[in-house]
Amino acid sequence: MAYALQQLINGISLGMIYGLIAVGYTMVYGIIGMINFAHGDIFMISAFIALIAVILLSLGGLMDGPAAILLVLVISMAITALYGWTLERVAYRPLRGSFRLAPLISAIGMSIVLQNYVQVSQGARVKPLEPLVPGGIEVMRDGAFVVQFSYIQMLIIAVTLVVLAVFTILVTRTPLGRAMRACEQDRRMAALLGIDTDRTISLTFVIGASLAAVAGTMYLLRYGVIDFYIGFLAGVKAFTAAVLGGIGSLPGAVLGGLLIGLIETFWSAYFSVQYKDVAAFSILAITLIFLPTGLLGRQEVEKV
Repeated sequence: MAYALQQLINGISLGMIYGLIAVGYTMVYGIIGMINFAHGDIFMISAFIALIAVILLSLGGLMDGPAAILLVLVISMAITALYGWTLERVAYRPLRGSFRLAPLISAIGMSIVLQNYVQVSQGARVKPLEPLVPGGIEVMRDGAFVVQFSYIQMLIIAVTLVVLAVFTILVTRTPLGRAMRACEQDRRMAALLGIDTDRTISLTFVIGASLAAVAGTMYLLRYGVIDFYIGFLAGVKAFTAAVLGGIGSLPGAVLGGLLIGLIETFWSAYFSVQYKDVAAFSILAITLIFLPTGLLGRQEVEKV
């Protein structure tokens, strides 16, 4: 029981990270109907930006206390948002009116470019980071086994919930959110009604990149080891989470992220850790076969 509880805590914290990345996938798909396969690499870049920010603040003697972690998060979100905006301008906007495969190929190309850019600029070796938020609380004890809820896991869950709450208010209660929902329903009609669709789409990429930056920073603080390739697997798993929850559904993306995190964690705990990725991707295949719209997705209605 204690071991299962520990894996439940680990799975929820990991699932929160996947959910944040998955929201970026589902936002872009909901508005322009395309998958941004470079989104995982935006997550990877945000982790490197956070690491560089930590190093610079440490050199200046400023890396102390919760305010410093908040500053690292803000820096990572701001710079990563610029990457998201640039990605939309370079890889998507010029191809928006072309056939559907063109933006997909462009996004895959940008993914390779970003990976190699980080590999060349930061090196191919893994980059470690000492724990910045050590310690935790003891939840329960079963003999020699102690169930611990670490402070960094609390931070991940708390930050994720706050960010998702702010994002939900943004989408449901602001003019930008209404513009995003209008573009999702019918982009051409939204433009005829005076909505700046180009600006709305660009801001969607910016917001998605900012959410990925939160995930990247939390990933760095939680696991303390990053490299130029972490965006590929995390991106594919987050895409799996978006599909599992229902691509285009924001609550579905978060739910899918939690499920993928729990599946991966429990599989690693009770079966072979080498096959944890196989378990996650098998869920994607099973979902597409038996539930093509996902858990919370809705059937698309073809407009004529």
